[in-house]
Amino acid sequence: MGWNEQIIREFRENNGRVGGMFEGVPLVLITTAGARTGRPHTTPVVCLRDSDRVVVFGSNMGKDQHPDWYHNILGTAQVTMETGTAEGRVKSFSTRAVVLEGEERDQLWEQQCSLDPAFRAYQEKTARQIPVIALHPLDLSADPSRNRLIGEQLLAHHRDLRAELARLRAAIDPAKATPGPEPAAAAQLRAHCLAFCYGLQLHHTREDGAFTEFERVYPHLAPVITRLRAEHVVVEQGLKEFEDLLSGAGAAGEVESVRVELERVVAGLEQHFAYEEEQLLPALHGDVG
Repeated sequence: MGWNEQIIREFRENNGRVGGMFEGVPLVLITTAGARTGRPHTTPVVCLRDSDRVVVFGSNMGKDQHPDWYHNILGTAQVTMETGTAEGRVKSFSTRAVVLEGEERDQLWEQQCSLDPAFRAYQEKTARQIPVIALHPLDLSADPSRNRLIGEQLLAHHRDLRAELARLRAAIDPAKATPGPEPAAAAQLRAHCLAFCYGLQLHHTREDGAFTEFERVYPHLAPVITRLRAEHVVVEQGLKEFEDLLSGAGAAGEVESVRVELERVVAGLEQHFAYEEEQLLPALHGDVG
């Protein structure tokens, strides 16, 4: 287990508290989509609370390169944030990242440096300006018209995942597959499968963050959210096992194993999507009765 993975595990097991060099330091975990692969990446970052938003800093400990997660949010501003709560457990929140500039950026940067002088030392080590990013949590109580747009986005994500799954099934259909695929063909198959896995993982990660806000605004949906979260856990475990299988797939028999395992992993996925749409869309469209 790497250094980041250890911090993430300790953070989640201790309601956002981490020992060692981060003892007493305010941290959050952020999950972004890889700029090239679309794969979800989770990173612990130091944070500053500023009213309803959370501010994070792309210090990268003073290195001359921006951190990877910063490049990721330039590709998409959707960020899932995990933080400790008064309830004694870490929760996920869906947020929108905004890169701050000008006076607003400078004021928050100075505030952080006064609280933690290490950040001023980081800036002195590099010629680049360290980015300051505000994470704005999703608020489903603010704008009903925006909620309807979120519902449309949910449907669009489901359509995209269904279409990608259909393409995958066609690619590994035994009736269409050729015996003994060439290494290049097997590598292409793995790439397509991994792209689907990453897309589904990212979709569920973002949904888990949004579910926290659903529970706040629509408490009657709590049993629905509990069921959907449990289904996400099952799918996530299956996807991890599927990725392990993909790492060695290549021969004809192994490709058949990929086909069988894919069907096992996604069994019930259509029912999951349909249930989610049936239960969540009425709330987003204003029907909370």
